[in-house]
Amino acid sequence: MFDHVVFGVSNYEASKTFYLKALAPIGLSIVLEGPLGIELSADGKTSLCLFQTEEKPARLHLAFRGDTREQVDEFYRAALEAGGKDNGAPGLRPRYHANYYAAFVIDPDGHNVEMVCHQTRA
Repeated sequence: MFDHVVFGVSNYEASKTFYLKALAPIGLSIVLEGPLGIELSADGKTSLCLFQTEEKPARLHLAFRGDTREQVDEFYRAALEAGGKDNGAPGLRPRYHANYYAAFVIDPDGHNVEMVCHQTRA
C-alpha cells in the first residue's frame, strides 16, 4: 500500500465527487481540504491527494485494495454513478492469478482506476 499519491485534476469538483463516491466502499473520506486541494484517506495512514491544475498529466493507473469482492462490485457501481466510464466490469482476471477479482473505470481525467480483491469468495 502507498503512503500517499498526489496528482492534478482538470475539474476539481468532478474529481472530488468521483473519488469520494467510488471509494466509499472502502471507507474513503475527507481528511483535509484547503487551498492546496484535498486529502482523502480510509485508514489515516495512506492518502490520495487531488489538486486543480491546467497541466495535462499523463494517464495514471490507480489500484485500490478491497477486502471483499462485494467492495469491488460496490466500487464499480458507485464509480459509474459518479460519472466514471466502464473499463472492465467486476470479475476474475485469472491472467494475473486465480483469485484476482477486479473492476476498472475511467475517471473524469481519463485515469484508469481499479479496485482489486485477492481473496477467494467467502
